[in-house]
Amino acid sequence: MENTINGISQILSNWWTEFRADFTNNFIDENRWQFLWKGLLCTLQITFFAAIIGIVIGFMVALIRTTHMHTGKLRGLEAVCRLYTTVIRGTPVVTQLMIIYYVIFASVNIDKTLAAIIAFGINSGAYVAEIVRSGIMSIDRGQIEAGRSLGFGYVKTMWYIVMPQALKNILPALANEFIALLKETSVSGYIATQDLAKAGDIIQSRTYSAYMPLIAVALIYLVLVVGLTAGVNRLERRLGRSDNR
Repeated sequence: MENTINGISQILSNWWTEFRADFTNNFIDENRWQFLWKGLLCTLQITFFAAIIGIVIGFMVALIRTTHMHTGKLRGLEAVCRLYTTVIRGTPVVTQLMIIYYVIFASVNIDKTLAAIIAFGINSGAYVAEIVRSGIMSIDRGQIEAGRSLGFGYVKTMWYIVMPQALKNILPALANEFIALLKETSVSGYIATQDLAKAGDIIQSRTYSAYMPLIAVALIYLVLVVGLTAGVNRLERRLGRSDNR
């Protein structure tokens, strides 16, 4: 029994020694942890500004399409918006990223991070547009008729009656879209952006460690997603309590 305990203790001691050596080699030596820190900041920057672009594009596209459905106007713009959502949602985001950087901006010395922001913003806009459009369409058409009966025009009816209700319904879905956007930015390394996933590759290429940099990157993404998910769940509970009042 004592020999078994001593054997297990020796195994754990050896494992801890190897783990500490690998950790030091990957993150402490030459301050390699700074790659992860700078990569994290780059990832958050891309996600934040891409989310803003996605919101702007998504709301514009959704309003154009729903206006056409309700009034029959803006036929040409509606066709363009429908084509946009079909193409963007039907092609991989990594392909869109490379087309924007290597084809559209091929003759322009554009910053790689800016190119990634534009690509992910355009991609997110298509999904936000469908989320917002579904939220608007979920509002009973009688709400629009009620607004008209109060003397509101279409714009005022949408602004004061329909949109507040639609936003309340779609906030959790929008938050989940931004969580997905955070994870999708991991492919921005295809254009040599120094994001979080790319930082793991850089460390791996210098230390020849097969697993520790990748596990570190995965854990950082996991912490970010868990934190955002907790925020979304809290938002959903608040909205649920307000509905019951």
